[in-house]
Amino acid sequence: MKVVIFGGGTGLSNILTGLKEEYGKKISRLTGIVTVADSGGSSGILRKVYDIPAVGDLRNCLLSLSKIDNYVKKALQYRFTEGELGGHPLGNLFLVALTETEGNIVKAVKKASKILNIVGEVIPTTFEKVEIVAQFEDGSLIEGEEEITRYGILSKKRIKSLKIKPEKARVPKEAIKRILGADLILFGPGSLYTSVLASVLLKKIKEAIDKTNALKVFIVNLLTQPGETDNFLASDHIKEFLRISGIKKIDVAIVNKQKLSQESLKKILSEKKRLVEPDSQEINKMGIKVYLEDLINEKEVFVKHDPQKLKNVILKIAKDFNLI
Repeated sequence: MKVVIFGGGTGLSNILTGLKEEYGKKISRLTGIVTVADSGGSSGILRKVYDIPAVGDLRNCLLSLSKIDNYVKKALQYRFTEGELGGHPLGNLFLVALTETEGNIVKAVKKASKILNIVGEVIPTTFEKVEIVAQFEDGSLIEGEEEITRYGILSKKRIKSLKIKPEKARVPKEAIKRILGADLILFGPGSLYTSVLASVLLKKIKEAIDKTNALKVFIVNLLTQPGETDNFLASDHIKEFLRISGIKKIDVAIVNKQKLSQESLKKILSEKKRLVEPDSQEINKMGIKVYLEDLINEKEVFVKHDPQKLKNVILKIAKDFNLI
């Protein structure tokens, strides 16, 4: 089975961690197509200084798929604390150096993949430095991932539309080839607007997703996100994804039904987040098959999908649809 996953941030790297165990077994090809529009933190600074796409999400995905020793991974994830390097992970600087010496981000990621001995592959959505631009319901145009979320929190307004600037940013041929050749395409989990949608908005990527015969699966987030998806039900995530992306259809939705412990519940409420309500009947009405599962990793400090549980339900779906 050939699998392609779209997204960014910790959501995509988390799911890659689970699926890499099946690489060479039930999965013959595993591809993460990663948004490079991050405007905050180390990635945002390096992007401005070197005029390159954001590298942070790429770093996380590469290290998730890497087979190098843990001490090397730990060093590459190390974030400097002092001086001008303060806040920068070593892995980000490593990818910037490769981009500068190899000539572009796609070549840099290919080289990093060899050095880090990864299983599967990681492909940036574009060669270019891009921005996400959101129009809110009050007419405001806000540019930049961090800025969009911040404006959503402060204004309490909803996002009306989203685009990538420049709209004709070049897409790697390998990304289109992998989409068209996929058996299974996964969207998410991750920040709905600034990670998941940001990874599919470029025209060539969207067209390839609609053209492919792959089974399309949407993984609904566990929690609402302040400034983006406040009070969203599970169905709202999918409706917004389809509305803004213009992608014609989703075949399957993976939705969490597991409840949180009292301790975790208090923590997320203090962060102004909520557990996403699994309104599976509404999703069924959209012609989408729902897999309602226990998906939370209770051992984590933060509420995240359990990579093993997620892997198991993905394999179950693949089996049900005769992909394996």
